[in-house]
Amino acid sequence: MMSTENSQIYPWQTSVWETLTQRFPKIGHGLLFYGKDGSGKHAFTQHFVAWLLCLDKQPEAACGECASCMWLKSDTHPNYVHITTDEDNKKQNAKIKIEKIRDLQPFVQQTGEGWRVIVIEPAEALNIASSNALLKTLEEPGERVILILMANHYLKLPATIRSRLQHFALDRVSHSQAQIFLETKLDNKLHPQIPLLMGLSNDMPLQALTLSNAEWLKQREAFLADWQTLVINKSMPMQYATKWNKHLVFSDFMTMFEYLLSDLICIKLNQRVKNSDLDFSQIVDYYNLEQLFEIYHDVQHFKQLVEQNVQNNLIVDQLFIKLMNVHS
Repeated sequence: MMSTENSQIYPWQTSVWETLTQRFPKIGHGLLFYGKDGSGKHAFTQHFVAWLLCLDKQPEAACGECASCMWLKSDTHPNYVHITTDEDNKKQNAKIKIEKIRDLQPFVQQTGEGWRVIVIEPAEALNIASSNALLKTLEEPGERVILILMANHYLKLPATIRSRLQHFALDRVSHSQAQIFLETKLDNKLHPQIPLLMGLSNDMPLQALTLSNAEWLKQREAFLADWQTLVINKSMPMQYATKWNKHLVFSDFMTMFEYLLSDLICIKLNQRVKNSDLDFSQIVDYYNLEQLFEIYHDVQHFKQLVEQNVQNNLIVDQLFIKLMNVHS
């Protein structure tokens, strides 16, 4: 299911919207919408799907009132299919199985009223078998069928698939667009933090907006101070681990830690840090680059252990011991 509730076009997507809607119906049957997390590609795709299926299209949006719009809102539209990974298989490397693509054939070949739309996401989850099955659909689509693939990293798609799609980037955000958007959405007192939020968010405004409310963002300085004290005094790792297990939920703690660790690596490589408001000058001298990469590797391993149901607090305990046991 793809909800229509968050459907909208963001300011950085208006030119793509105009290109697609003004060319319609001569837009080809295979479209690739791609963009980084936080670019708003899901909202754009929802908006466009509703517009394609609408029986009373307006230039800026679907009418929201016709039979087609009502079907879409209730997730009962006969001319719309949404394909993603299985609900019970949402792990990082879950794949879209070939059966789901094969099952499209009757839908693609049927004739009837109106346009038919298929959305596949994340497109990177297509495996070799399902990609090959999709090629047949792309090469021999039925009439009035539009297939939309959504991707974060479109280069991960097979070249055979990419070459049969028209590509539309939904994450081309200018600095001024991001600034204006965030100023309208954020409280005035947070405006000075916009460069920091954008830096931590891969320059994606929606990520920055979500991040502005993150509890870990306010805790970075306190954590860095504890980390510094731990590595200087070489004592009490378990007390610090207990403290931070209470302060932040595990996923937030690990997100915060990875950002800070990445910045230490950046300093060693003479690159810009993302946590531009923090002072790393003391702690950076206690680690060499090799040690930092080793810790980074450990963190990835810890995340795998969590998926295997190892207790979060044991992992944080291990991390603090590793952070303490460095030899400068």
